[in-house]
Amino acid sequence: MPRSPIVEAFRYNWADMLRVVGCSLMNVIPVVATIFGAAYAVQVSYGIGFSKSVYLWIPVVGNIVAVLVIPYVGNLSDRIGRRLPIIVGALGAGLLSFGYLYAISIHNVPFAIVMSILMWGIIYQGYNAIFPSFYPELFPTRSRVSAMAIGQNIGTTITALLPALFAYVAPPGSNNIPLTIGAITFGITIIAAVTAWSARENFRIKLSDLGEPNAVPIDKHSYDAMRAATMAETKKAIA
Repeated sequence: MPRSPIVEAFRYNWADMLRVVGCSLMNVIPVVATIFGAAYAVQVSYGIGFSKSVYLWIPVVGNIVAVLVIPYVGNLSDRIGRRLPIIVGALGAGLLSFGYLYAISIHNVPFAIVMSILMWGIIYQGYNAIFPSFYPELFPTRSRVSAMAIGQNIGTTITALLPALFAYVAPPGSNNIPLTIGAITFGITIIAAVTAWSARENFRIKLSDLGEPNAVPIDKHSYDAMRAATMAETKKAIA
């Protein structure tokens, strides 16, 4: 009798499931940008006083920029691998969270918008554009969906609790809010970066070999030729 994919996921793929949990902590960046950042900027108790209508444009503009950036980052990951863009995106977005929160603290709306676009719309896409490929490539077909879904949902649930933590450690009236929340955010993105670094690089692994720890990648020359042929066929189909 075949085993349940969930049983197989925990039995054989628990380490990669933990990696998905760790990388999914990158959702701290949208939390900082849209939840805590919004509360910090517009709630009267924090004393910043951003207009709610103005602040709502920050996630809108960030998402518009992200839509433009994602295809380029995805294309880059097909050439250099998944891990490096995720690591750079994690550490870069974590560092930029200091600047974003500082811009809010000094009541500078244009600066806050620019930092939001850099942090969320551009640098964060090093992770956001790639995780839909990176996660499934860690697992074999039999348990792929279950293992990925369980790991990602655990990580996302953890980050969903962060606004409560942020409000506890940086309530209205507290000092050094950008430094406090920025440090927590950067610490979490370091965890995500280290987790991505610990994973296998799978962008040149055959589909049938995904999830196999000892799978041998396709040589770069053959991979580049296959990729070029696929891109040419895609362009021809679009035309």
